Amino acid sequence: MIYVYLVLSAALVPILNNFFDILKQSYSWWLVPVLFVGFFLGFVLLHAIWLLLSFAFVKLDSNQDKGAKYYRFVLKMTLPLVISLARVKINVSGVPLDSIPTDKKMFFVCNHQHDFDPAVIWSVFPDNEIGYIGKKEIYKTMPFIAKIMHKLYGLPIDRDNNREAVKTIIGAIKLLKEEKASVAIFPEGYTSKKCELLPFRNGAFKIALKAKTPIVVCVLNGTREIPKRMVWCGCEVDFCVVNVINPEEYENMNTNELGDMIYAQMQEALNNLKKG
Repeated sequence: MIYVYLVLSAALVPILNNFFDILKQSYSWWLVPVLFVGFFLGFVLLHAIWLLLSFAFVKLDSNQDKGAKYYRFVLKMTLPLVISLARVKINVSGVPLDSIPTDKKMFFVCNHQHDFDPAVIWSVFPDNEIGYIGKKEIYKTMPFIAKIMHKLYGLPIDRDNNREAVKTIIGAIKLLKEEKASVAIFPEGYTSKKCELLPFRNGAFKIALKAKTPIVVCVLNGTREIPKRMVWCGCEVDFCVVNVINPEEYENMNTNELGDMIYAQMQEALNNLKKG
C-alpha cells in the first residue's frame, strides 16, 4: 500500500496544479514536496482511521465467522504498510514460499523473540489465513490487538490452567479440521529475551497429531531490534521456512517425539541465521 499512496500523492500535485497553478509560482520549489508529503501522510492517516474503525467495535464474544474475509482483507492491506513505514526488511530463506499451498489449512510453528513476531509471520504468509494461539494476558493488556486476533480466528490460552489449555487445543483442532483457518503457535510459550530457543511445551503438538495437517516449521531472528531501530535506523529480520512436515511423516509419533524432532530442526536453523 505504501507504493500506492506514494503514487497517488505524486499524482495529486499536478492535479491540484490544474486548479491553482502552483507549479508556475516562485515558491513551487518548496511547496511541491510539502504537498507531496502532506498528501502521503493524509493517506496514511485515513488508512489508520479505517483500521481503527474496522476493529473498534468488535466484541470478543462475537462470532468469528462473521466478516472474516473483510477483516483479513484489512490486515492484508495494513501490514505491508506498517512494515514499510517501520523500515523493517524481512529476509526470507529456506523452503520456497510458492511451494506452500494457500488453499489448505496448515499448522505453523515458530520461535518467539518479540511481540512483533506474529506481524512478521503474517507478512510472510499473507494468504494462508493464519490464526494465532496467544497468551490470555493479551486479551486484557492489549484489547485492540485482542480484537484483531479474535476476528482472525485467534484463540487465547491459559498457560497456568491445564483444563482451559486443553479447551484451546480442542478449539484449534476444530479450526483445522473444519478448514476455517490455519493455526500458528509459539511452542516455547514465552518470548526469549536472549533470542535463544527455549524448551518446548510439547502438548501443543497434539493439535497437529489430531488434525493430521502439514506442519510448517519456521524460525526468525532480529525482531527484538524492531522497537529500537524502526523508522530512524531501520532493521532487518531474518526468517527461514525450515521444513514442511506432512502428516504421514509423523503419524506414528507422540507429542514429545514430534516436539523433539521439530526442536532440533529449529535449533539448527536458528544457529545458521545467527551466523549469517
